[in-house]
Amino acid sequence: MTTLKLGRVDQGKLPADLAEFLAPYHLSMSEVLKKKLKFRDEGIGKWRPFQEIVGKEIQKLQQFLKAAGFMPKSSVDGIFGYGTTAAVRLFQEYIRTVEGQAGIGTADDIAGKNTFKYIEEWKATKTDTDNFVCEWGKASIENPTEAYTHWLSLLEKERLYYKEQGHEILRHIEAFDKPTDTRKINDWNTSKDVIHLIGIRRNEEKIGVGKRTNDDLFVLLINGMVFYFWGSTDPNPGMASRIDIPFLIEGQHEYGFGWHKVSSYNKIYKALRPASDGVLVFRDSNGNQALDAADLIKGIDPTPNKTINIHWSGIGRTNFSAGCQVIAGASYINHKGDLVNCRDFAAVSYSELGSKTRGAYNLFADLILTYAPLGVRTLRYTLTRDDTAFLSDKLTEDLIGEVVGKMQGK
Repeated sequence: MTTLKLGRVDQGKLPADLAEFLAPYHLSMSEVLKKKLKFRDEGIGKWRPFQEIVGKEIQKLQQFLKAAGFMPKSSVDGIFGYGTTAAVRLFQEYIRTVEGQAGIGTADDIAGKNTFKYIEEWKATKTDTDNFVCEWGKASIENPTEAYTHWLSLLEKERLYYKEQGHEILRHIEAFDKPTDTRKINDWNTSKDVIHLIGIRRNEEKIGVGKRTNDDLFVLLINGMVFYFWGSTDPNPGMASRIDIPFLIEGQHEYGFGWHKVSSYNKIYKALRPASDGVLVFRDSNGNQALDAADLIKGIDPTPNKTINIHWSGIGRTNFSAGCQVIAGASYINHKGDLVNCRDFAAVSYSELGSKTRGAYNLFADLILTYAPLGVRTLRYTLTRDDTAFLSDKLTEDLIGEVVGKMQGK
């Protein structure tokens, strides 16, 4: 049996024009990297060339992944591209966690003998149509989970409140008169027709903390399901090139699918980027390494920032952010509310990629790539803070801290 992985192509399925084939996927890469005409295996930090193989094994794999609900919109084209990579990793992670079969090993996107063993078991044991499709594939915005409906209602509650009552921070956004990916309150989208990511900022007002930690909560609402991740919404002074470090303004922003470290041959990987014009930030005007009243009085930076991405933060020991929103790889909470540990195979930093992966962050990126509605290439990111989060009596500062602490292993 041939081992299948990113870049492999069934016999006769090699694209006639490699640059044209890759162009839609490599939009935000530097021109130098685009010309390499290879796939970026960002999960483990490698580049893979197109490699034609005998037979139609990739097509058969894709047919299974589509039927089982792990590859709903990517083409069955015989090319092991980014969509197939995400689907294989999702299958492996699903078997490991939802099915509880640790023998599948690490979700590494390589379909070898062991992965095919579990595929054949799936085919043999899940014989009726409804049972054959995984829970992630059966989920939908038409039949959402209770948690999804709850979070979506909180988003709308917050939008209506701030539209009626206003807010000191949002007034800065309303007054901004240049194009930006930070949305005015009338342009907030709280519908189920888009992917939502919610960031809940904690401890942003603490002064002089030095290296800010990964202590914030991220909530992903996708395909009628909710997944929880953790990381940081604040800049780490040690990572920034300027003293007046940038804090992304609280509110709603539009982000597109793209890449982080777009010019680095060895470090580039999938991430979310401001959709077009850049997002609005406050800067630490008094150098106390916090977002405080003085910074709010000074106002937002007059130039929208195109480099505040949403990306990986290693295993979570260090905040990799120079102003970006960063997500740890150590653990997450899945659609059923179960804590999932990724520490055994999550890389601390770039140096461990290859022998380890980005862990929970890979799931985050793969869910977005796989279950985004057809044709949708952006999501809405709503950033709030713990003491005003959604004006909910149940969603307290203590509860948010408990959820983050649970994922941190505290």
